[in-house]
Amino acid sequence: MIEARLNLPRRGFTLDVALQLPERGITALFGPSGCGKTTVLRALAGLERAAGRVALGDAVWQDDASGRWLPPHQRPLGYVIQDAALFPHLSVRGNLDYGRRRSGPAAQAFALDSMIDLLGIGALMDRRPATLSGGERQRVAMARALATAPRLLLMDEPLAALDAPRKAEILPYLERLHQELALPIVYVTHAMDEVARLADHLVLLHAGRVQAAGPLAELLARPDLPLGRQDDAGVVIDAEVAGHDHAYGLSRIQFAGGALWVGETAAAPGQRVRARVLARDVSVTRQAPAETSVLNVLPVVLESVHAERSTALLRLALGAAQGPGAGPLHLLARITRRSCETLALQPGDRLFAQIKGVALM
Repeated sequence: MIEARLNLPRRGFTLDVALQLPERGITALFGPSGCGKTTVLRALAGLERAAGRVALGDAVWQDDASGRWLPPHQRPLGYVIQDAALFPHLSVRGNLDYGRRRSGPAAQAFALDSMIDLLGIGALMDRRPATLSGGERQRVAMARALATAPRLLLMDEPLAALDAPRKAEILPYLERLHQELALPIVYVTHAMDEVARLADHLVLLHAGRVQAAGPLAELLARPDLPLGRQDDAGVVIDAEVAGHDHAYGLSRIQFAGGALWVGETAAAPGQRVRARVLARDVSVTRQAPAETSVLNVLPVVLESVHAERSTALLRLALGAAQGPGAGPLHLLARITRRSCETLALQPGDRLFAQIKGVALM
């Protein structure tokens, strides 16, 4: 585990967090601007001198109780920020070589060629940063951070400065890093689409405190958290591609709780994919619908109703448990409060959830 107990007074609030993060996969730090996300990253890196303790497995980087403190250059980590911050007078190859030279024997033994292939920058090696697109610069910045053979990769809103096309260009490379590297990544963002697509673990921050932390799927399905009040509230479902209907541009994905028709994916049958189901795209009915245009109809059990002024957010249990000791998958459905009262919905009701196929990608 990555352990961090950090206390640092800041203007307007005091950062006071205790975190235990998985030592593999992507942990997203999510919250409004000014809540302390970047401060946590800088404290993990040693760029901010917070009080407390930072440890990665058996390696202790900071422990105020014993007086231990490793400065940033002695912490085996990579750091990627919004601005790629490449040296303009060096080529891409020169930028990567610079990172390796300053990082000791571990970096010299690191298989940089495989990272160049993974990030798709082989054709860029002789170019200067000024000739690269924003997405290309960020991929080079990631490669430079990884060239140091880090044990931890910190990413501070790496896509925030990119327009939508460049963001779409770089997201698949981040997914490849996630899939192919046994490296923990702590990823700061305020974009829920990035969280839903990339993260395994989620930490919600507000005013320097942890509101909630845990597996992504569990937190997204909790209506009591601030995420449930957002317009893009919803859940993610990890699934496997069952097949394609090329004639209609659709794919069938399956999971322990059922199956869904979604917009056609490039993934081959058998490959793992992730679908995001927004609460606003889910409706419910007491009877199994007939002659409906909605492609996806799934039996569910209503677990809870969270009513607001004009709407109600429903938490729906979907299908079987995901494994020993695990609970069922969940959906969220946002309907009008009038519809909720007309249907006289109560926890425990057996319902059918309807999800438009065109809403799922």
